[in-house]
Amino acid sequence: MLKIILATAAAVGLLMGGPAVDKAHVEKGAPTMSPEARCPLIYAPVICDGGKIYPNQCVADQKHAKNCVPYPQGL
Repeated sequence: MLKIILATAAAVGLLMGGPAVDKAHVEKGAPTMSPEARCPLIYAPVICDGGKIYPNQCVADQKHAKNCVPYPQGL
């Protein structure tokens, strides 16, 4: 039963974009996550310092944007 669960989890992981590890760049003790975290494809714009608008807070966080607030969509 455990083999089925693990195989299913592996299959779902591959369908969701494959492994997050670039095996060519993995070093002993290095983080195993890709630096490009995946963000949902949800349009909920935010505006941050400098007037830059991002499609959602996850993308803004990846770009290290500061002081982000929801952007009014009705303008």
